[in-house]
Amino acid sequence: MDDFAQHEPLFTFGVIADIQYADIDDGYNYSRSRRRYYRNSLQLLRNAQESWSESAVKPEFILQLGDIIDGFNKGRNASDRALDTVLREFSSSPVEVHHVWGNHEFYNFSRSALLSSKLNSTPHTDRSLRGARAGSDIYAYHFSPFPGFTFVVLDAYDVSLLGREDSSEQYRKAMHLIKQYNSNEDLNCPPEAGGLLRRFTMFNGGFSKEQLDWLDSVLASTDEKRERVTIVSHLPVHPHSTDPICLAWNFDELLAIIRSHSSVVCFMAGHDHDGGYCQDKCTGVHHLTLEGVIETPPDSNAFSTVSVYEDRMVLRGSGRITDRVFLFPGPQSDTDHRA
Repeated sequence: MDDFAQHEPLFTFGVIADIQYADIDDGYNYSRSRRRYYRNSLQLLRNAQESWSESAVKPEFILQLGDIIDGFNKGRNASDRALDTVLREFSSSPVEVHHVWGNHEFYNFSRSALLSSKLNSTPHTDRSLRGARAGSDIYAYHFSPFPGFTFVVLDAYDVSLLGREDSSEQYRKAMHLIKQYNSNEDLNCPPEAGGLLRRFTMFNGGFSKEQLDWLDSVLASTDEKRERVTIVSHLPVHPHSTDPICLAWNFDELLAIIRSHSSVVCFMAGHDHDGGYCQDKCTGVHHLTLEGVIETPPDSNAFSTVSVYEDRMVLRGSGRITDRVFLFPGPQSDTDHRA
């Protein structure tokens, strides 16, 4: 790893996922198999902020990969208070934060409320899907922190039962889709069929044709300009980068678009608190699923700092997160492996 860090990076950025803060005692996940440290997640965010602010090379921005506060806040009428608490920690340094939306954002807030909240980090330009297509409420945009590099933020709950009014056409279509595979009364329980079909649960979602077409158009432009593109989403889209229960509903359609373009180098996601990694054998694209803060014990950490160079990204993890080197894909990229 040290051999890759001898030269000054072009830029660096921080990454953190699944903070899920709530001012409540420790608890457990949905299946009661994992402990969750709701209050302590704020301290782990604090640790990350301190590390980034004390770095010799300060991050240009932070990627917050979704589930910033926990759904338990809603039932306690504490959603706004919890969000303000976490955002105060982020504002302790002047670094720009790009917020991704996960299922817990929609447990706490409506889609319209999120669009008008501080969790809407869409630049006020035509680089967003909403800016390009008037009337759209899809939260997807791209930004360029350095010449030749583009980051695309996707809305993994564009097609979902979450954040949509029960009476809406979007809700009806999402319900029709999930019911084709999941016959459980509680749609948060995965289908009995198992395998990749386990992804059809209520806490997941997918990408509409409108969003996929927009992404295809953005990547066509970055291909032409020979840029390096990193895509971020709350939900993973590669079956080898996560437990299938955490995959986006139509991960295969998203993967097909990535594989049809040459500019994508990395896909980053959260949601699976255990984390995961693979390199796509078709493209050499790196698929990273970041370990979640919420299930990280108080004596550890879960954040990373990524240094970007001309030909690679070097990720230095803290605590549970493993150091990695992401060599940018080339014509000889034909490996597919799990970490």
